[in-house]
Amino acid sequence: MKQLIFVMVLVSSFCQAQQPGDFQPATTNVWGAQYPRVDNAGRVELRIKAPEATKVRANFWSGPKLDMEKQSDGFWTITTPPQAPGLHYYTLIIDGAEVSDTGSQAFFGGGKFASAVEVPEPGSTYYLPQDVPHGQVREIWYNSKVTGTWRHALVYTPPGYDVQAKVRYPVLYLQHGAGEDETGWVRQGHANFILDNLIAAKSSKPMIIVMAYGYAKRAGKPLPDLTGKPFGSPEMMQAMQEMASAFEDDLTQVLIPYIDSNFRTIPDRDHRAMAGLSMGGMQTFQVTFDHLDLFSYIGGFSGAAGPLVLGNRSLDVKTDFHGAMADPAAFAKKVHLLFIGVGTEEPERMRAGLLRLHTSLQDAKIQHMFYESPGTAHEWQTWRRDLKEFAPKLFQ
Repeated sequence: MKQLIFVMVLVSSFCQAQQPGDFQPATTNVWGAQYPRVDNAGRVELRIKAPEATKVRANFWSGPKLDMEKQSDGFWTITTPPQAPGLHYYTLIIDGAEVSDTGSQAFFGGGKFASAVEVPEPGSTYYLPQDVPHGQVREIWYNSKVTGTWRHALVYTPPGYDVQAKVRYPVLYLQHGAGEDETGWVRQGHANFILDNLIAAKSSKPMIIVMAYGYAKRAGKPLPDLTGKPFGSPEMMQAMQEMASAFEDDLTQVLIPYIDSNFRTIPDRDHRAMAGLSMGGMQTFQVTFDHLDLFSYIGGFSGAAGPLVLGNRSLDVKTDFHGAMADPAAFAKKVHLLFIGVGTEEPERMRAGLLRLHTSLQDAKIQHMFYESPGTAHEWQTWRRDLKEFAPKLFQ
């Protein structure tokens, strides 16, 4: 009985409205960890024990880099300025060694597992679990003739999928960004909760979401050695193009047939969409415009039309994308939605490129949807908002 009372008091204390400065453990902490802590202003408190260290630095990847202060008990602490809402990757630099914070869960980002802290967005529940029917996230393994390997993907099935055994569903292929993997849209992005909540509100059609691993190399091909090759070098660009081509073939020749054979899909282009964030958005534009026979909904979240956005040039409707947009009216009939999303605080090159693409589409009278996420940069809160805006427009 005492244990029950203790749990009830603990839950009650977490449910009370926080006041500014009232720090609470982050929802991304491991069980029982009191740090990192977050207050209603979005400030983050870190605390790490390193009694023999001489210097400890907090390294927020898209935010502040702060020297922590050593306390008399051997703990190092820091309180950050207010952070934008959303998930923030960070590591600790202890005497020059980059390490994770053991109080935080690990998330795959930047090509490695790293710590992250969730800063709540006041009043927003669209990406949180609610008291609504929930879908399921399933793991699949498929044998790819393109890569010569077993490949892994996650599949979201909507609420009622197993009960309504005769219902078939449209499919969204949803891709992660560079340095992340197929788990990102669930673990960092909460795509399953976003769809659960949209479907419950009848704002979105029930759909299957497939989240594939975005890296691929062809069977028998060695991994390229890019040691010392700077980003943008010819060697780097060639390697990226080869990877993108292998991924495109794996998705269209192997994964889509596998999904259509093993899940109750509606297997036609009018019920198939693709979207992705950053690198995944660029992959989306390549794959879909190469295969408009397979897709009729296209979304780029902080990433779209790589050569245009990164190449500092405007759209040429006669030549770009195989001339698919040369006739705006015909394009609008074929592609039911072309979506471009960007955060208002994105890195300048990315934001300028996407704005230029949006303007080019406007000038060419290409029907599309352009969404700006206020106050967010190249980060998960931007992409969560993108999905919230994109999904309700699908399959209507």
